[in-house]
Amino acid sequence: MIRNVQTIIPGIATSDGAGVKLRRSLGGQQQVRLDPFLMLDEFSSNDPNDYVAGFPAHPHRGFETVTYMLEGHMLHEDHLGNQGHLKTGGVQWMTAGRGIIHSEMPQQVSGAMRGFQLWINLPAKEKMKAPGYQDIQVEDIPTVNLSHGGMLKIIAGSYDDSGKVIKGPIASITTEPLFLDVHLPSGGVFEYAISAAHNAFLYVYEGELAVGEPLKMVPKQAAVVLSKGDRLWVKAGAAGAQFIILSALPLHEPIVQYGPFVMNTRAEIEQAIEDYQNNRFAIL
Repeated sequence: MIRNVQTIIPGIATSDGAGVKLRRSLGGQQQVRLDPFLMLDEFSSNDPNDYVAGFPAHPHRGFETVTYMLEGHMLHEDHLGNQGHLKTGGVQWMTAGRGIIHSEMPQQVSGAMRGFQLWINLPAKEKMKAPGYQDIQVEDIPTVNLSHGGMLKIIAGSYDDSGKVIKGPIASITTEPLFLDVHLPSGGVFEYAISAAHNAFLYVYEGELAVGEPLKMVPKQAAVVLSKGDRLWVKAGAAGAQFIILSALPLHEPIVQYGPFVMNTRAEIEQAIEDYQNNRFAIL
């Protein structure tokens, strides 16, 4: 069954951190989510005033953050002593678990800063697991040239390239996330088998794209939530298309969010606030 367009969630202009300008689609309102995805931000600017203040030290608990850098250079540092340079084409995959305090600061004062940050929920049994951090360099992300033109990058999940299964660098996560970055030429088509058990959406950041059967044009800079099914079918417009595809197993668990803390009950949120205020993240 082909997945069609179910809901369109436009990206809303906002700011976060110390004033970084961005567009937030998923998570723009707390109930506008797609289990297990909590939030998707796109940041994109050539004006350093829009990004240079960055994201100074701040806490997280109960979920995973994924930052995919299309262009630019940011430095990650956290209270566990991790330090990593996130550069063009690279990915930072961070599991906040029971608690992490980190910063993401631009290492440039001019040029383009462009990319995405995604929040993925953790199941209740893993929310208090030890935090973790992975820096994935651009050379470690598989790239596949598509037979009908275009290419894709496999950040998480896999792609069957004429019988050869190519896997992305992210694996062994309970929600089984898929994260692809697909580039199609003018009129290019792309078909992909997405698990029927997954919730899925895509986000067009360049060009024009039509989705489903019958084909329906979708807007740029919006989360396009897909209906149930087991196959994605898309076609690029005259300008070609660049878009990300995300899917994962839903958790079907209650969500209580307070800013950077995402837990299952109000009591757990209150404990997270108390732990952070009393500097317990560093010793948990």
